[in-house]
Amino acid sequence: MSADIDSELNQWLEMLRSPDVSDRLVAVKSLQHLGEDTAVEALITALEDENTAVQKIAVSALWEIANPAAVPALLKCLASPDAEIRTEALSALGELVTPDHLLLLLDALHQKDINVNLNVLILLRKIHDVQSLPAILSFLESENSQLREAAVTTVRYLNQVEICPPVLSLMKDADNNVRRAATLTLGHLADKEAVELLTQALTLDADWQVRRNAAKSLAIHADNQAIPALKVALKDENWQVRKFAIQVLQKTPDANLLPTLIEALTDEYSDVRKEAAIALGNLGNANAVNALKQALDDPDRDVSIYAQRAIDKIQQQK
Repeated sequence: MSADIDSELNQWLEMLRSPDVSDRLVAVKSLQHLGEDTAVEALITALEDENTAVQKIAVSALWEIANPAAVPALLKCLASPDAEIRTEALSALGELVTPDHLLLLLDALHQKDINVNLNVLILLRKIHDVQSLPAILSFLESENSQLREAAVTTVRYLNQVEICPPVLSLMKDADNNVRRAATLTLGHLADKEAVELLTQALTLDADWQVRRNAAKSLAIHADNQAIPALKVALKDENWQVRKFAIQVLQKTPDANLLPTLIEALTDEYSDVRKEAAIALGNLGNANAVNALKQALDDPDRDVSIYAQRAIDKIQQQK
C-alpha cells in the first residue's frame, strides 16, 4: 500500500468515528470510491453504524470490492431490520459465497431469525452441496410458509438428490406458493410417487400455477403414465396449463390424442397453437396434415412456421 493511500485511509477511518453522521457518510462514500481491499476492514466496521444510510453504502461498497473476507460480516446484515440492507447484502453474498463458506452458512441457519433463514436458504442454492440437505429438510416442516417454500425450492438445486420423501407431503400443503415450489422440485426427483402426485396436481389442484408447474415437471419425467391426466389438462381453463401439457406430449406422443391436438390448433392463444403444431409433427400421423395446412394461414407467424415444419416432418416419414 502506498503512503498516499495509507494516509487517505487513515483520514476516513478517523471520520468514521465522528459523532456527526454527515462526517461518517462522507467517510464511507470515500471508502467506497477508494475501492481498495485495504478499505474492507473499515467498511466492515461501518456495517455496524447506527445510521442505516451509512450501513447501506458500506454494503454496496463491499459488494463492489468483492473481497470474500467480507462474507461473515455481510451474513450478519441478513438479520437487519432494514429490508433494503438485507436485499443488498443478499445480492452481494450471492456473488461472494463459495463452497468454502458452506459451514458458515449452515451455522447461520441455526439462528432464530426468519430473514436470516430465508436468505441463507437462497444462498445455499449457489453452492449445490448435498451436505446441506439435512439442515434444509428441517425447514420443510416449519410453521412459516415462506420457509417451507424456500426450503423445498433449495432442494431442487442440490446435486445428487434423487429421492426426497419429505418433499412429497408438501404437495398437499395449504399454501399455494409452497405447492407451486414443491411441484417444480418433484420434476427433479425420482421418488416412485412423483409422477402420480404430479398427475393428480395437474388435474385436481385449484391453483392454476400449481397445475402449470405440474405440467412442466411432467415434461422432465416424460412418463407415459401421465397421458390420461394430460388429456384432461388439454381442456384446462388456463392457457398456460394447456401449453405446457402439450409440451409433455411432444416428448410422449400418443396417437389417441390426435383429435385433441388437432383441436388445439384452433386454441385462442397462439402459444398453445404453436405447441400443438410441434406435437403433431412429433406424432407423425398423416391424418394431421390437413389441419396443419389450415394452420399455415394462422395470423401468428410462429404458428404457421411450426405448422409447415410439422407437415415437412410428417411427409419425410412416409
